[in-house]
Amino acid sequence: MAKLEASRVAAFLGNPGSARAVLLYGDDPGLVRERAESLVRAVLGGALSDPFRLAELTRDEAARGGALAGEAAALAMTGGRRVVRLREATDAHAAPLQEVLASNSEALVVLEAGEITARSKLRALAEAAPSAVVIACWREKPEALAATIGGLLREQGVQADPTVLQWLAARLGEDRMLLRRAVEVLALHAGPGGRVDEAVALACVAEGLTADLDVALMAATAGDAAAADQALDAAFAEGANAVMVVRSALRHVQRLQEASAAGGDAGVLRPPVFFKHQSAFSRALRLWPLPALEAQGAALLEAERRTKTTAFRDVNEALARASIAALARQAAGFARR
Repeated sequence: MAKLEASRVAAFLGNPGSARAVLLYGDDPGLVRERAESLVRAVLGGALSDPFRLAELTRDEAARGGALAGEAAALAMTGGRRVVRLREATDAHAAPLQEVLASNSEALVVLEAGEITARSKLRALAEAAPSAVVIACWREKPEALAATIGGLLREQGVQADPTVLQWLAARLGEDRMLLRRAVEVLALHAGPGGRVDEAVALACVAEGLTADLDVALMAATAGDAAAADQALDAAFAEGANAVMVVRSALRHVQRLQEASAAGGDAGVLRPPVFFKHQSAFSRALRLWPLPALEAQGAALLEAERRTKTTAFRDVNEALARASIAALARQAAGFARR
C-alpha cells in the first residue's frame, strides 16, 4: 500500500481494512497521536479498554527481538482483532517490523515516529511492504490551518470571523491535539450556534492551553529566570512538547525583532501583543538590542532543527529548557548593565 495520499487519509483512519502495519511520522506529534488513536478506535470500537485487544509497547520493549512480532501474533482472549501500539518508533524497530510483516499475524501494528527522512530504514521498509501503510503528519501552513480551525469549530456548531481564524492559526499552530482542546474551549465559550469574535478568542486562548508557555517566554526575555522555569514546568505538565516550546520561543523572538526594527514600536505587530503581556514585552524591547535578538533567533532555529531530528523526548525537552534558560540569562545580563 506504501505512502497514503492526503486525500485518502480520513477514509483509511476510519477503516484500515487489511493493513497490518501503519507508520505515522512527521513534525506534528499531536497529529501523529490523533491519527494513531483514530486507528485504535477504528479497530477496537467499544473495546478500547480491553487489555486483551490493545497492547502498548515502549521503545525499548519493542526493540527486543521477537517482542513486537509476539504481541502481534497473540490472540485476544475476548475475541476480535488486536492492536499493538508503539510510540517513539525509530530505525531500531525496522527489524522487529520486518518480523511482523513476515508472519501471519492479523493484528494491526501502529508505529508513531518523529520527523524521519526518506533514508530511514523503518520508513523505507514500511513504504515497500504491500501490507503496510505510511502516513505523513506535517504541520499545516497558516492559511491551511486557519481553514482547519474553521472546520473544527463548525463541527461544534460554532462560526468564527476570518480575521479571528488567522489570529488563532498564528497562535495555535504547534500541535493538533492542543489545537483540538483549544477549539473545544472556544466552542463552549461561544455556545451552540454562537460566533467566536476577537474578544472570545483573546479571552479563551490567553487563559487556556498556551497561557503558561506565554508566561515562560515573557519572563525569560524580561530576565526573570525563576518565573520562566516555573511556567515552563507547568506548560510541559499541560502537554506542551519540545518542538512547540522552541518554535514558540522563536516566534516570540522574531516578534521582538520586528518591533525593535520598527523603533521599538510593538504597535506594528499582528496579531497585537495580548494586554496582559504588554508590560513584559515592553520591558524586553528595552532590554534587548536588535543584534542580540538576531543571534538568539539563529540559535533557536538550530535548536528547532535538533528537536526535529532527535527521537528521544527527554533529550528534546532538555534542549527546549536550555533554549529558554539562555534567553533568561542573557536578558538578566542586559538588565544588570
